[in-house]
Amino acid sequence: MKALLQKEFTLSLHPMAIVFLCFAALVFVPNYPYEVIFFFSGLSVYFICMTARENGDLLFTCSLPVTKRSVALARILTAVILQCALLIFTALCIGVKQIVYPRELLVNLAANSANLAFCGFGGLLLGTFNLVFFPLYYRDPNRVGIPFLIATAVQFGLIALMIILRHMPFYAPLTVPDPTGWGAKLTVLLCGLTLYAAMTFSAARLSLRTFERVDL
Repeated sequence: MKALLQKEFTLSLHPMAIVFLCFAALVFVPNYPYEVIFFFSGLSVYFICMTARENGDLLFTCSLPVTKRSVALARILTAVILQCALLIFTALCIGVKQIVYPRELLVNLAANSANLAFCGFGGLLLGTFNLVFFPLYYRDPNRVGIPFLIATAVQFGLIALMIILRHMPFYAPLTVPDPTGWGAKLTVLLCGLTLYAAMTFSAARLSLRTFERVDL
């Protein structure tokens, strides 16, 4: 697996996947829908899979002395590493913003505020993308666009729901700057990260089982 991951990061990684990690800095933009940061994570996975298809990467890798399950798992782990890096960078940017911005600019009037709970929402959005995209993609790795469009549609549906809920009165404790509402935000964070882990694990199981039956 170590060799396959090394191959993924040295031969298959699209340059935009690194660029999109820098989009965590969008949390510094006042009154911006920060949830779209996590859409770009899915876009980087799409670029990686599309480039791999054009280069015949899967056929080449499966011709090596490795199992098809390992090939699929390496690609999913690559996405997970990039997603975890994005969550960490976003959390760091949020921490810096909490320190340098005046309190009145920390409340996002357009969507969710950049705070502790937001990272939990990010985990939910990333996990949702994984659960929809990878099982569909590994049914037919030559068709990258349709799984991406479906996963993105579901993801933006969740984003729309989050933005609507942000304006509900019961949602107020999650919109204020840290450390106010610490308990509610920490609960959302832990739930979001737990759902991310559960959905990604389920996505991996479904994808590996499906890819084994695919005739390349």
